[in-house]
Parts: sequence; structure tokens; C-alpha cells
Amino acid sequence: MKKFLGFLGLVMALNFTSHAAPGDTTWVQANVNQLQWYGNYDSTVVFPPAGKSYRSIYMIFTLGKYVCPGSPTYCGDWDYTVMNYLMIPGGPTLELGRLITPYANGGAPRTPFTWTQNYVYEVTDYAKLLHDTATIRVLYSGYSGGFTANVRFAFIEGAPDREVVGIKRLWGGSYSYGDTTHSGTRDINTHFPVFTDVAPDAAKDAELKFTISGHGSDPNNCNEFCSHSYYVYENGVKIDSYRVWRSNCGLNELYPQSGTWLYERANWCPGAMVYSQRHKMRNIFAGNNYSYGLQFEPYIGNGGASYTTEATLFYYGGLKKTLDASIEQIVAPNNDNNHWRENPMCGTPVIHVKNRGAATIDSIRIIYGVQDSLTQVYTWVGRLKTFEETDITLPAMHRLNTMAGDTISYKFTAKITNVNGNRDADSTNNIMHTRFYAAPLWPSSFRIFFLTNSEAISSTSNLSETAWQIFDMNGNVVAKRTDAIISKSYADTVKLPTGCYKLVLTDSSCDGLHWWVWDQVGGVSAGYFNVRKLNANVNINMHGYNYSGTYNNDFGCGFTQYFYTSSAPSNGVTNVNEGEMSIDAYPNPAQDVVNIDLTGYQQVMGTLKVVDALGRVVSSTDCNAPHARINVASLANGVYTVIFNDNNSQNNKLTTRLLIAK
Repeated sequence: MKKFLGFLGLVMALNFTSHAAPGDTTWVQANVNQLQWYGNYDSTVVFPPAGKSYRSIYMIFTLGKYVCPGSPTYCGDWDYTVMNYLMIPGGPTLELGRLITPYANGGAPRTPFTWTQNYVYEVTDYAKLLHDTATIRVLYSGYSGGFTANVRFAFIEGAPDREVVGIKRLWGGSYSYGDTTHSGTRDINTHFPVFTDVAPDAAKDAELKFTISGHGSDPNNCNEFCSHSYYVYENGVKIDSYRVWRSNCGLNELYPQSGTWLYERANWCPGAMVYSQRHKMRNIFAGNNYSYGLQFEPYIGNGGASYTTEATLFYYGGLKKTLDASIEQIVAPNNDNNHWRENPMCGTPVIHVKNRGAATIDSIRIIYGVQDSLTQVYTWVGRLKTFEETDITLPAMHRLNTMAGDTISYKFTAKITNVNGNRDADSTNNIMHTRFYAAPLWPSSFRIFFLTNSEAISSTSNLSETAWQIFDMNGNVVAKRTDAIISKSYADTVKLPTGCYKLVLTDSSCDGLHWWVWDQVGGVSAGYFNVRKLNANVNINMHGYNYSGTYNNDFGCGFTQYFYTSSAPSNGVTNVNEGEMSIDAYPNPAQDVVNIDLTGYQQVMGTLKVVDALGRVVSSTDCNAPHARINVASLANGVYTVIFNDNNSQNNKLTTRLLIAK
């Protein structure tokens, strides 16, 4: 029987819960808070009693929004640090997880007031403390309201990977970095004294978990926007180091945001979890004495920079299982917002697996499929050492393609059936389900309108930093524009046979084609990327980025769109770099406005003229883009000729007939 402690009905709402067989998951509700101002939000929680073994324990922090009071209402909704603590009566206070809130103004397309986002932390190592009564604290560092916090725990019964035989909090706090005043007494390293300890009975291994994020600002933009290293010591010997930096904020799944979400930062990104670092200790033996140290590299600033830190040492017993592969996530297909960039998809599913056993894994047999459809089998071959993990791209599924364009939700299942040709030691983590929507159905012929912004790949080049490519499911490039010039417009006609494809748009400086910040500070012109049906001035909607207004083309480092075409054009795939020149006018007949599309030009620069039946020029317009609009409301009914004269070549003149009928 499934048990619930203060929490009902959401077992299947979170994808990872599908690891558990019916009857072995206990849910515990912790905090439910409106985060209104800087401070602690505490909740007394009743966890399951001690004595039961859990394969995995997850903490799920659901961030949401609420309407702030006032007239007009105002919420900051900015990038604030949120830290989650476990507080044991008479025992230690330990940080379980940390996240940075997004820029989540209610007017932004991804963060309306109904928005929520799940942040999932595996906290199995704290199992010996997560029992009976304790306090869960949410420390919110914001100076405005607008966010909600809902904290829950999922206890999944079974054998853990290894037993935790000791937990020690070593250091923690927020400390100034680079302050050399007062004879060095404010040096950050004074807060990390050497910690000495005796390894407990049954200890065979140990790891230092260190959570760190940079904050504050000095003349060097430290520590939020600068990178420095720390070093880990065991018995006075340096055994590891880590450079505090995160370069992939522009790949955040929560995009666009209403603030500066895409800058690289010191181990944190607005809207994302702060990832902890794991440092493996060396030669741990039960009963031996050890010393542990952590020191930051020297730095001189004015004291405005700081690091927020938390260090916990875990002692482990031996691994409990020899051969154990686990499905950790289904990346695609999946409706989960934490895989927003990878979905919806067609073709090739992707799963994420981990080796949780002592033996090296060299093959995994996987069966997978969509509900009410034939399953497929695939054997992955590779090499995964203990606790290593990887993405596995499964062979394409025909069923994912036939449902393209459907608007109903489907169920996808992946299951590990054997490992290294043998039975897996733990079958409870071998199966996972997701709900998903299919990829969209596109016409086999469409047109890509691409205006580059003014950012080049380097100071000595005029090539745009933005490029696009279309891949088939075998990884072949079937169309591309990778040689675009800055501040130029392109109109490429793409014709594809029936199949599943992946359109990939990349931007090397991770600020998209139109970032609202550049509108404020200047220096970069805006670009755009639109896909349209032929002879239609209507964009094909793409998942996740091509919004209108302020956030249009604000996609950070890149964007991926899967789509499926269902009918083959007669002339196959067009080379977009060598397309024939053509002109289209629509609607035709027209009444008030006519749209003009030009294709086949590396650069559009010329004049559009409308000529009546007597040969008189009734309209003349400069044209420097592949798409233009001409006002014809004042023209009488009749047949006209639209002429494009290319300034770069007098021989390039395109014409088309236009009927005006009001």
C-alpha cells in the first residue's frame, strides 16, 4: 500500500517517481510558503521512523509565483538565492540543496502567474538523519516577494548503493573574498580551518560535498562574474581542485526570462539549481586519523566579492550491488519543463543511465516504446565505471513519427532488461515512464527568413556568430546557412522528403538574435529567425523561443526544433546556398496590403515597383530584405505587374502578376 504523509495525489506527476513499483514510495510534505522577503521559512516535518532502508530519497522543490499586493501590484521576481536546510534537534544543520530564482516577471512568456518549476535533488546520503521529527528551512535571500516554495520528499524503499556510516559538517557560510584589510584577518581562508577526524567503523570511502556560488561585486566584477579556484587537501596533500564557474547559463531550460539570465556566472544561473561538487578522498581506512582542508587561490579586491559555501563530509561503507544500471531520466520524449529544449521530438528517444554497481558496465539491453505500440530493443555498448553516467540515444521509432502533429498526450516507457548480458542486481530502478506530446507536422517545403544581428564570430571577421542547420535522423546535414554575413537578411527555401528532422540554431556568444538588454544599452542590432509556409505571411510556430515583442528570438546559446514532414516534394532537397531566384506576391488577389517574398539572394538590395496595365509606375519602394509589404489600398481594381530590380546586377529583374480586387 502506498503511504502518504501530508501529501496526496501527485505520485505520477513527477517523472522520476516511475522508478518505484506500486507500494514502495512514501511521500512527505514539508514547506508550503509565500516567499515575501529575505529570511527563514521553517516547517516542522514528520519523516518516516528510523529502521527502514531506502534505495533513493528525493527532495522536490517546486518554485511558483503569486500575485503581490499593491495597486498596481509589484513583485521583483529577480535572481535570488534559495537554500534548503535540514535541522536535526540537538544535531547538525545541513544544506540539502540550493537554487537561484529566475527573472520571472508575470509578463514574460514562460513565467505567467500559473507557472511552476520542479527542482529535484537526490538526498539519499542524508537517509540516517531523515527520520522522525525535524525542521526543513527555506532561506530566501530576496528583497521582494512574488515566489512560492513547496518542498516535498519521496522515499523509495530498497537497498541504497552504499551505506552512509558517517556525516560531518565541516564548514559553511558566506564570506568576503579578496578583502586584505586588517592584516589578512578577513581572508576567506581563515574560515576554512583544517578539520581533523577519525574514520568511523566500516568506513571504506569518503567524499567531500562542497556547494559554492559567487556573489557581490567589486571593480573586477567578482564574485558573480569572475572565476577563481579552490583546492581540496587530505592530510596536508592537495588532492583535487575546482574552478568556480558555469558557462552554460545561456542553455538554461527556463527561457526566455525577463532579466539577464544568460550571462556566464560563478557557479549559478538564474532559474537553475546550484550544482554541488563531489571530491573523493583517498585511502580511507576505518579507525585511522585524517585531516581535511580547503583553501581558495589568492585574490586581492576591495571586499565586495563573496562566496556562499557549504561543506559536508560523507563516510561510506562498501558498495551493496555488483551489477546495477539505473535509468535516471528520460530526456526525450518528455513533457517535463526541465527538458524543454529537447522536446517535443520525433525519431530517436534519449535516456540517461547511471552505473550504481561495483562492476564496470560495457553493455545495456533496453526495451522501449509508446503505449499501445510495438516495442523496440537496443543494446548499448560502451564503458561505464562505478557512478559514471551517460546519455544513450536509442534508434529511431516509427511510431513517434506517425503521431506527429497530434495534440494529445502519450506515454513512453524505457526498461533495462539486462546488463553485460546478465540479470541486473536491482530491477527497481530499471524502468521509467514519461508523458509527452508529439513533434509538430510541417509542410515538406517551407521558407526560412533569417536576419543576422551585428555580432561577428571574431573582431577580424564579418561572419555572423549565428548559424542554422537541419539534420536528418542519421545525423546528415540536409540544409544549412552557416556562412551568413553580419546584419544581412536571407530567405532560403527548404524542400524535404518525408521524414523526421532536427532544426538546430546556434549562437556562439549565447545572447540569441534579439536580446532585450541590447535594446537598452545599444551596440548590437537585432536579428530574427522565422519559418514560414510558402506563399503565406504566417510564421510556423516553434516550441520555446519565437515569441513576439520583447522576447522574440531571445534563445540564448541556441535552439532545437524537431519536426516531421509527411509528403515528398518532386525535386528533393534544395541547396539553400544555391537556390534559384524567385518572387512571390500574396494574398493574390489583394485588397489593402500585398506581401512580397524574394528568394535565392545572398543579399537583397534593390527596388520594388508596381506597374499598371498601361505601363505606368504606380508604386516604388526600396527593398533591402527578403520580405516586404506594399500598401495597395489606393490602387484601383485591375491587373498589375510587380517588378524587383536588383541594385547589384541589372540583369537580375524578377516579375510577377498581381490582381487587385476590392
